Amino acid sequence: MRPERMPRGVWGVREGTRVSTTELIFDLVFVFAFIQVTTLMANNFTGRGVVRGVLLLAVLWSAWSVSAWLTTRVRADFGVMRVGFLTVMAVLFLLAVTAPEAFTDLPGGLNGPPVFAVCYLIVRALLLALLWYSLPAARSRQLAVLGGPALAGPGLILAAAFVPQLIFDRPEQISLAQIGLWMLAVAIDYLVGIGLPLAQRRIFSAPHWAERHSLIIIISLGESVISVGLAGSRLPASWPLLLSSLCGVALTAALAWIYFDVVALAGEQSLQHCRPEQRPKVARDAYTFLHLPMIIGIIFLSLGLKKELGYGSPESYRPETALGPILYSLYGSVVLFLLAQVGFQLRVARLVTTIIWPRLATAALLVGLTPIIRRMPALGVLAILTAVCITLVIVEVLVADGQRRRLREAALLEAPAASRQELAGPGAS
Repeated sequence: MRPERMPRGVWGVREGTRVSTTELIFDLVFVFAFIQVTTLMANNFTGRGVVRGVLLLAVLWSAWSVSAWLTTRVRADFGVMRVGFLTVMAVLFLLAVTAPEAFTDLPGGLNGPPVFAVCYLIVRALLLALLWYSLPAARSRQLAVLGGPALAGPGLILAAAFVPQLIFDRPEQISLAQIGLWMLAVAIDYLVGIGLPLAQRRIFSAPHWAERHSLIIIISLGESVISVGLAGSRLPASWPLLLSSLCGVALTAALAWIYFDVVALAGEQSLQHCRPEQRPKVARDAYTFLHLPMIIGIIFLSLGLKKELGYGSPESYRPETALGPILYSLYGSVVLFLLAQVGFQLRVARLVTTIIWPRLATAALLVGLTPIIRRMPALGVLAILTAVCITLVIVEVLVADGQRRRLREAALLEAPAASRQELAGPGAS
């Protein structure tokens, strides 16, 4: 494949390129953004509040995904692109700051929903401008295909900040109209992702693409730990609090193991072995689309843990009482994460097939347990979920040991020398 000609101040990505420090700093904004989304849902733990949180996550994911596709073509740590990405990061931070007011304005200050919508519109416009500048050979085609749809979603979110208030009087109607416009905006973004010709996309470095998505999973897991810590810090120390906090950390560690032990590595190897013309479709399906439900699952786990610890009203922390709707956030989050993992494996990472059935069985077990344990004390429910996830990790280690070893051996043969010691683990020579 002929290398693309790059404009001044832009460097292209090549096979083997890894994630840059600029991208790492850029992604750190999403720690705060995810905390804001969790807090938004925790403060309005209703069906409507949850829908708003999911829509907000989808919007954030859309912005992040555009940046990921851009940095798989051009490097973010040199010249114009570094300045551009740091500028986008600054506006993204403002977006995260105003996230609690994305739907409803808080008393005093600026009108929150329009400020959020304008920040999102600027983020998408800046990313589109960076794409236009960095890929001159495809400028007219890229703008024609991406320009309108890329700005249509943010435009609808901006309309949601004004139009419903002009048409309706009742808060209920205004809220439903806002949600409808947001849903339409998200649908446009993801339909564009499905319909965009794959010739418009390339994955020059499979390791870079896989690593970038692994890091955003780490970001969401980190948000989960931070949220549990912040919620627990508002309570006086007690044995139930300490046990609940340990369960929260253990659950986060179990989800991290489930993703990173072999699946992330298998996904990277599978993508690297794809033919160049197949990579964009596999990357879109397995990473852009299927990582979103993983992120949602992790954020909902964080939400459930925060509510279990009495976030918002410390006096409501009653580990000896039933959880109520919080149960569905806790158990449903893990089920969603596991199902997304299975979908990911079926799409790209079939190198480790023996762990698919244990994950499906665990998801079915959690669904079956939910109505049975809904009246159990909160701490007992959390302990059962933790035990199930840890048991799944142990089962996977036992049933997939041979495949895990072969996968790591293959990775050692393909990895750069600097990375081989890390892959081999302690004691390797």
